[in-house]
Amino acid sequence: MREAIVNPLAYYASQSYVTDPQAYARLFENLPTTLPELCQLIQGIVIHPYEARLYGVKVPRKRLHELDTRKVELMLARVHELDSRPLALERSPDKRLVGNCRDFATMLCAILRYQGLPARVRSGCASYFEPDFFTDHVVCEYWKGEEQRWALVDAQIDDVQRRAYQVEVDTYDIPRDAFLLAGEAWQVYRSGGADPNRFGLSSSGPRGISFIRSGLMRDLAALNKQELLCQDVWALGEVEEDRLSEDDLTLLDRVATLTLADNSSGKELYEVYENEVRLRVPPVIKCYTQAGVRVVNLTAQEKPL
Repeated sequence: MREAIVNPLAYYASQSYVTDPQAYARLFENLPTTLPELCQLIQGIVIHPYEARLYGVKVPRKRLHELDTRKVELMLARVHELDSRPLALERSPDKRLVGNCRDFATMLCAILRYQGLPARVRSGCASYFEPDFFTDHVVCEYWKGEEQRWALVDAQIDDVQRRAYQVEVDTYDIPRDAFLLAGEAWQVYRSGGADPNRFGLSSSGPRGISFIRSGLMRDLAALNKQELLCQDVWALGEVEEDRLSEDDLTLLDRVATLTLADNSSGKELYEVYENEVRLRVPPVIKCYTQAGVRVVNLTAQEKPL
């Protein structure tokens, strides 16, 4: 982890235990290197169950457990099981891995790291799905070396979804006002700048402060290369709102600031995560799966699907 302090770009250019393709690294060989091509490739191997209707298919309930796959290695194993052809060949919608926004982002992150580019998974809220609403969402962020800055990429949005949601932003370099990183969403909420009910899964579905807080927890973990599921909760992420102390809120304020800081904040970002039990991902967490709440031991061997 010292590398994150000394050289954050080298740190984010190397795989985590989640993004490492391991036995399936061969599938990443000779892939395209441009973002549009890579995003199109990922869109051809992963399908979001809530968007499946746009492609004329319905994901069988028995396949929804694929959403609970954390490691890219096992995601690739399932992709290969469904269709053993090279990744660059688009699958029919029914032969794609069932995944959500986190899985599109994590797959892109893994490929970019394999190609030697600094990349990381970021949690936050997108404004381009619904008017006047910030949708809980996960994207990939990569280092744009020629401009010396981090750029956001939404690997999930293809032409089908672009038309369905009338997405007009550049999804290969998302404007910062179109996607609020979790730390920004937290700061807006804490300053009273927005109604927390404008944040969540949808304007007609689950929404509120809990999405902002859990997004901040996931973002901090991902910046420390623990790219967990959207369904995972732990520590301050699962405390009831009225049970949070002023000290808890102050700590989360500090986290929000650090997650938005430049590359020089690596040491402090690492230390606050590693040294604070209220933030750090423990060996055992809760996961809100399609089948109900499940206790997960992250140190145990994740089983293939």
